[in-house]
Amino acid sequence: MTTLGAVFLPQLPPEQLRSVVRAADEAGLEELWLWEDCFLESGIATASAALAWSSRLRVGVGLLPVPLRNVAITGMELATLFRLFPDRAIVGVGHGVQSWMGQVGARADSPLTLLREYTSALRALLRGERVTVEGRYVRLDGVALDWPPTTGAAVLAGATGPRTLRLSGEVSDGTILTGGTDIEGVRAARRLIDEGRRAAGRTDPHPVVVYLHAATGPDAAERMAAEHVKWGYAERGVDPADVTVAGDAETVADAVRRWAEAGADTVVLQPTPDDPDPEGFMRFVAQEVRPLVP
Repeated sequence: MTTLGAVFLPQLPPEQLRSVVRAADEAGLEELWLWEDCFLESGIATASAALAWSSRLRVGVGLLPVPLRNVAITGMELATLFRLFPDRAIVGVGHGVQSWMGQVGARADSPLTLLREYTSALRALLRGERVTVEGRYVRLDGVALDWPPTTGAAVLAGATGPRTLRLSGEVSDGTILTGGTDIEGVRAARRLIDEGRRAAGRTDPHPVVVYLHAATGPDAAERMAAEHVKWGYAERGVDPADVTVAGDAETVADAVRRWAEAGADTVVLQPTPDDPDPEGFMRFVAQEVRPLVP
């Protein structure tokens, strides 16, 4: 079955998160996703609050930029989340936006090497291992978590390019694909992820999560047209139908089904930042779109 989620965009003020979380939880939304975008809102702080304010909602962070975070700190934070809220937290890591990493003096010369070292060390820490590693970027000397997770400690990776997609298949527990990934892009990502999995001899499940730009309501088409321009799809000649959906529940559900058939296990609907009713968007996804998606 396809998992359906929605994003609380960090362009919204943090104080609005509580009402959005409660609307999502009460409506029966499966997953609420959060972003740690520079320089907006923290992924860990918002995830902790969202999990505490809800009773059954799963909360994803997609993603934490690894150049900003020492891997031991991230391990401590994730282990705490996983133990406080068993099987309800989902976390991804990734390169981060390189221009933002440059702004804070954290840009790596080899983002791929950093992500490989970081993800491997983080997963080992979360398995409860004592980790010693002397990598190009990640250095740990006999580090072990006193309170490692007891369940649900998957680490996903955000990926776009071919090398990162292969790496994600090799070293992570799932892959997050960015908004703007079209149907063929999902299929291609699956092939590259599987190449990495075969190279590493992995046979465990590897879920793929994709963000899909979505809007509903009387002005949905106009708001989505603006998003198409803002993200540069228009100037690249991308057909809006290939990367966005705007319309009623049946229209949105049809798009979700198409992305799922291409290989996405989870489709996370990404509203426009100017959506007039973020709480209503959560209810729309959970109560109107979800029944139409297998």
